Formats: sequence, structure tokens, C-alpha cells
Amino acid sequence: MEQKLVELLSVAQAVDLVLGYAGHFGTEHVPLAEASGRILQQSVHAERDQPPYDRVMMDGMAYRYGTGVVLGCHGVQRAGVPARPLPDGATCLDVMTGAVLPEGADTVVPVERLIRDGQRVHFEAGYEPQKGQFIHLKGSDCKAGHELLKPGLRLNGPALAVLAGNGYPTVEVSSVPSIGIISTGDELVDVGSTVQSWEIRRSNEYALTGALASRGFTRLERSVVPDDLAETMLALEKQLARHEVLILSGGVSMGQFDHVPKALMKLGVERVFHKVAQRPGKPLWFGVGPEGQRVFGLPGNPVSATCCATRYVIPMLLAGQGVARPETYTVKLEADAARASTLTRYLPVRVQHDGSGQALATPYPMPTSGDFSFLAATDGFVELAAGEGIASAGSYAVFHGW
Repeated sequence: MEQKLVELLSVAQAVDLVLGYAGHFGTEHVPLAEASGRILQQSVHAERDQPPYDRVMMDGMAYRYGTGVVLGCHGVQRAGVPARPLPDGATCLDVMTGAVLPEGADTVVPVERLIRDGQRVHFEAGYEPQKGQFIHLKGSDCKAGHELLKPGLRLNGPALAVLAGNGYPTVEVSSVPSIGIISTGDELVDVGSTVQSWEIRRSNEYALTGALASRGFTRLERSVVPDDLAETMLALEKQLARHEVLILSGGVSMGQFDHVPKALMKLGVERVFHKVAQRPGKPLWFGVGPEGQRVFGLPGNPVSATCCATRYVIPMLLAGQGVARPETYTVKLEADAARASTLTRYLPVRVQHDGSGQALATPYPMPTSGDFSFLAATDGFVELAAGEGIASAGSYAVFHGW
């Protein structure tokens, strides 16, 4: 029977508590070539005006507007060389895309609009150029010193291009915390081992590893402990000494062999909360170790563990790296979905977009939180507030992606 909401933390309260302990994992400087996907921790400013000169935008010729329609060509202005002077009179220079505009020129005519007769050039019939056309003026993109990138940005391709284009061979980014992923349970066997009828393969650690690694958290160590208090304490003591964050899977409920809360308490890990008004994942445990280690005790059922990692662990890790942009967004339900009367419900969904760009979520309810065979067909879950009845098709909900 469900406990009443007043006896449990709400999801919002639990999230606030977790984020309150996010802290900061520190920073480091890395070569630009190794910065892809990292979280920026410095302001990036324009090294100089961009473009740094009046830049030719089309292959063709540059001339002084109004000096005639038949022009004498006096050479080529290539890219990568200083500006050449344009002689006085009805003259022009051939120019290449990206080249500096020749001194004295103010207009560029594309090559396809030109007719050549030896060193003489004239416009095609009926063509009338506009003064100043096809010139990217110096400083029109940005001025020297302008802030281009702010801390908290995940460095993608365009951001790396900005860093390279403004002379940043190294960049200050958030450090990646060391994370221990610990599976608990006598019934667990490795993916490559022979499995008996009473055993199950360890899958949660791979779900967690995938979710973390896809967000740049790659300093991971996986381990497994049996349902024994002494062995659990020994294993957790070692892991607390090695990692800034521990993520345990299983052993946090009320069963006779759920030793994780007791072991953590004996090791000096302060419990912040245990149990949240949510389904799946009500037994969630969170605490802080003697050296500030953040410790999560996730339920052992796969859907519960995956939802709790998505809702709590990953937001805390991102906050600890100073990520500026949240990952969640709102979707429209494509079908009715039952609520849980006293618990926030996490409902797996598949998301697609209609012709107008609206994100539509199709519910994929799992039979139980232990049934995960079809979870990979979903993109994440929606969060349905506690209450009687249903969340109707056409209503909106917050989506959290795997």
C-alpha cells in the first residue's frame, strides 16, 4: 500500500536537496583538440574584429564603383596576402572568395556576371551592380573584445570553431568527477557468465554507464558486492576513498538483505533523505560522505534505477560542472495516462514531432519497474504530478530524456 505523500519527500524537495549538495567539481585546462563535449568554465572574447578586414565574398573582380562598365584588369588579389592597391581610373583586380578587398575598391562583381576579352572586363548585358555589394565589412560580425562564449556551455563544433578562430589553444573546462557504480545482490552475474535460472545478469550498471558517458562523465569504475553487510562495508569503504560520487544499485529498500543504508551509516555517510513520493523509485537514498562524496542509493529494479539516475544523479553532476542549460522540455501527451494518486509518476514515452514542430509523447508504460526489455524503444519519461484520474491526451508534461 502506498505511503501518504505527507510522509515522504516530494520530488521537488528531493531534487532541491540533491542540487544543494552539487557543489563544484573544479576546473582544468585542456588542449582545444581534446575539449569537445566538455563544459566551458571561462569567458571567451573576440581576439580582434571579425572579419579582421573588408573581406571579398565572391569570386569575381573588385573595382571602384562608377568608374565605367569596361575595365582594365591589373592582376589578382588572392586570399592570404596583403591588400593590393587598385590603380586609378577604369580598372579592376580579379579577387577570390575570402581575400582582402583591394585598396581603393568598394564593389565586387561575381565572375558569372562578367565577360572577359583578354585583360579587358565588362559586365554582362543588363547587369547593374550595387555599390558595396559582396563585401563583408571589417567588424560586422563582432568587434574585438566582445564576449562570444560564456561559462556553462557544452563545447560543440561551432563553439570549438569560435575558440580556434580567436586564438585559444587551450581552454578551461569543468573537471570530470570520478564516479563509482556499484551493483548489489547475490542474484547478479556478469554479462558474459553462465546464468542460472535463479540469477539475473547485471544490466543496471550498463544503463548507468551509458547515460553518464553520453554526457561526458567517463571517469567510471564498475563493481559488484554481494548481499552481506561486512562485505558491503568493505567494498563501500574502498569506493568512498577512490571516488567523488558513488551510485549504488539495489539494497536500499526494507528487505532483510538490503544492507546499503546501514553500511553507509557505519562508514560515516550522512543520510540526507531516504524515500521519495514517486513511482517508480520510491526507495531512493541520498547522502554525503565524510569527505563530501555524493552518494546515491538507487533501487535495484531497472526502470526505477534508470529513472532515478535521470531525474537526480545526472542533474546533480551537470550542476556540479556548472552547466547553464537544463536538459528538460515540455511535450504534449498523445494518449491518456493514469496518474498515481499520492506519488509523482514517471511514465516512459517515445517522442516525435508533428508538422508544426510540437513534441508529441506516446506513453509506453512498463508492466512493472523490473520489466525493461522494451525500455530502449522509448526516449525518456514524462513526469506526471500525483493525483486521481488521468493526465488527458493533449495535456502537457515535462520530459526527461534518457
